[in-house]
Amino acid sequence: MFRKTLKKDPELFQNVSEGLRRLYRTKLFPLEDTYRFHDFHSPALEDADFDNKPMVLLVGQYSTGKTTFIRHLMEQDFPGMRIGPEPTTDSFIAVMHGEQDGVIPGNALVVDPKKPFRKLNAFGNAFLNRFMCAQLPNPVLESISIIDTPGILSGEKQRISRGYDFAAVLEWFAERVDRIILLFDAHKLDISDEFSEVIRALKNHEDKMRVVLNKADQISTQQLMRVYGALMWSLGKIINTPEVVRVYIGSFWAQPLLVPDNRKLFEAEEQDLFLDIQSLPRNAALRKLNDLIKRARLAKVHAYIISSLKKEMPSVFGKDSKKKELINNLGEIYQRIEKEHQISPGDFPNISKMQEILNGQDFSKFASLKPKLLEQVEDMLAHDIARLMALVRQEEAAMPSQSVHGGAFEGAMSGPFGHGYGEGASEGIDELEWVVGRDKPSYDEIFYTLGPINGKVSGAAAKKEMLKSKLPNTVLGKIWKLADVDRDGYLDDEEFALANHLIKVKLEGHELPAELPNHLVPPSKRDLVVEESRKKMQDGSSE
Repeated sequence: MFRKTLKKDPELFQNVSEGLRRLYRTKLFPLEDTYRFHDFHSPALEDADFDNKPMVLLVGQYSTGKTTFIRHLMEQDFPGMRIGPEPTTDSFIAVMHGEQDGVIPGNALVVDPKKPFRKLNAFGNAFLNRFMCAQLPNPVLESISIIDTPGILSGEKQRISRGYDFAAVLEWFAERVDRIILLFDAHKLDISDEFSEVIRALKNHEDKMRVVLNKADQISTQQLMRVYGALMWSLGKIINTPEVVRVYIGSFWAQPLLVPDNRKLFEAEEQDLFLDIQSLPRNAALRKLNDLIKRARLAKVHAYIISSLKKEMPSVFGKDSKKKELINNLGEIYQRIEKEHQISPGDFPNISKMQEILNGQDFSKFASLKPKLLEQVEDMLAHDIARLMALVRQEEAAMPSQSVHGGAFEGAMSGPFGHGYGEGASEGIDELEWVVGRDKPSYDEIFYTLGPINGKVSGAAAKKEMLKSKLPNTVLGKIWKLADVDRDGYLDDEEFALANHLIKVKLEGHELPAELPNHLVPPSKRDLVVEESRKKMQDGSSE
């Protein structure tokens, strides 16, 4: 019945955020509320959770360069920023866009309905006194928000003195952010107990996690290899997944490199990380959809667990002893639910955490199984989510250029200092002479040994020579297509030289261009290419 009303209401499908909000309120929230999901797992979602910009959460031990990393991205200081070798950032700082520079303290922040932080109120004053929002007009912040966190310290003393559950706060943020960046210092790879606990708390969000090995310019190439290996070994012990976490190596600040040997590596890694961050606005709707699906699956399992516990409880006598027995046997209850409802073991919540929370609950107030609520969620997962997925693709197609801009992103993308400028197929892009001409004499020697007829060699003759590169046929086929500029099935001396130049580009580890760039077009073929381009434009305008 509910699906029929959805179909009649076109408002639901006008955009993804509105659709997710309505589905959550009408189908998932009733199930969560009935079975006290918010007491066990995560507070209820609010409107701001569906409308907020993509967020990036930075996590790391003290002095790994978290605050400096943010400053590097924005190329601007932000209110409340403190940088130093000692533990300086002692607060959670949400760096967000605003018309004017300013700071909003935590207690005021959690009552603002336009900000997605209202549910952080549950962590109390000890946390709120260490939470603030830094607002400033910056082009990077028009597309994303960044969460700076206190440096993680080692030792029990520091953990107790925080006054709030640090790992629980990070887990709350992890559920709502689009990217989690773990920062490590190439000089301090030891992972403290608190950091291990934090990483384990983030274990359900490995898909959002990226690792940055920062300050890598301060050590030699040989040391860097050892440090990288040690980091991967340490992470492998904590993050129990078969996949290797993506690690970006570099020096993320605007200072000269101390050891410039690995400059090209650092540039390539920075470019990859920037592209990953730039993709967040385009993928934001998909991430929210994915998070809602994960939440719905957990809410379903939670409902089965709570209703099973309710069913086992006696109506009058022996409630306390039965409660203890059920908590101790929670693993068996998990197995029974898993078999009865064909649920994957990975969908069940952490058993020890669940037992700890259950100890403080009154089982007699738990709700019994309500099939109608579960059917609503099943219906949402089976039908409504699929229709919203189609809408996500439509929104992405309508906004293909939506990405992060400004700050360090501008310097890394354009001009002669853009990544890959003047390298590979881009070599010679700003030179007057044809770049292939440099090596053409040596290519000509090979060309004339192939017995050209009327100044051209056949495809069969060229193939024998090109196969000596040992590149796969798929790659050589693409090189042939790019080099045979006049599409006559033969190569003249310039085209043959171009084919060999492209083979060299590929053998040096660069990608081939999808279309031949203007600066690589042989001089004798430039008029032909210009004429073909003109015809394409005329055909396009006539259509």
